[in-house]
Amino acid sequence: MPGNRLPAEWEKQSGVMLTWPHSDTDWYDILEAAEAVYLEIARAIVADEQLLLVCRDPGHREHVLAKLAKAGVARERIVVALADSNDTWARDHGPVTTLDDAGVPTLHDFVFDGWGGKYAADKDTRINAALGEQRVFGDSVMRPHELVLEGGAIETEGQGTLLATRSSVLDSRRNPDLSNAAIEQLLRDTLGLTRFLWLEHGELTGDDTDAHIDVLARFTDPGTIVYSTAPTGDADHAALAAMEQQLRGFRTRDGNPYQLIPLPFPGIHRDSEGRRLPAGYANFLIINSSLLLPVYGVPADREAEAILAQCFPDRRVVPIDCRALIAQNGSLHCVSMQFPAAVPMGSGHSSRKNGEDTTG
Repeated sequence: MPGNRLPAEWEKQSGVMLTWPHSDTDWYDILEAAEAVYLEIARAIVADEQLLLVCRDPGHREHVLAKLAKAGVARERIVVALADSNDTWARDHGPVTTLDDAGVPTLHDFVFDGWGGKYAADKDTRINAALGEQRVFGDSVMRPHELVLEGGAIETEGQGTLLATRSSVLDSRRNPDLSNAAIEQLLRDTLGLTRFLWLEHGELTGDDTDAHIDVLARFTDPGTIVYSTAPTGDADHAALAAMEQQLRGFRTRDGNPYQLIPLPFPGIHRDSEGRRLPAGYANFLIINSSLLLPVYGVPADREAEAILAQCFPDRRVVPIDCRALIAQNGSLHCVSMQFPAAVPMGSGHSSRKNGEDTTG
């Protein structure tokens, strides 16, 4: 796809997608706590831009809209779509958007298979087609693919560079019939990526995505990467220290070392059964005027807030307590998917025919 470009998250946006929890998701036993976090995320999003709210059915829609109204969230900035879901990780089942040389968007519907078949995903992987059928994105093309790929596995500075872990993208369980070279070529063809920075190391205990990049390391500008850390003696220290060493060897498009900024360690968080949960500060969401930061009720929250405020001086940092989210192995970025400003958002638009799959 000539001229295709995957934009950086800090570029201007039209809105953010949330797939709302319900009683048939893994949130069922902490649903009230999970919805409380979603309400805070929704409130922060509509302060800046539109919210695309994916609900399972009309009854669920009315339930969620009533909660949002009670919380004082502005209805005029909410777009609602209906699609049933296995779970609510919009970062991984939502569409990934590219822009062509004229700024025209294409939404890419990659296959979501529950992170290599770990969990049921038959409903989640059909959500994007439902959004296209409901004309949520106006005339924008929704292009289906056969490649298995999650949004949380890819990170870019908007200039053609992919930062990712081999374990979550070049995975034989996700795409058993494709070689690493074939997957790289598909990423070039579909997302316009031209440089590949593959991490061999880095993982948070409790993460079940095979080390998604969005819990490990993120661009804050084309020359700067913030990254997760753990102290000496911690179970995650060796893997994250090895990741840091590899990040030090990476170079920018201009051939310079990246400025690397360590994020603080948020401490060890466990569920009621003693299982360690994947808390981290790299899982932030950048929106038009804000940076939504997951926090965990510890002193390191304030240090992370100060670091990211320096990285994004043009945005306010909005801390959101995400302890309920990590109980299901993800955090704030994992439950959201942003759309560039060129993507229209609203139901009932006319729509071109969806693009055909060329990923083979």
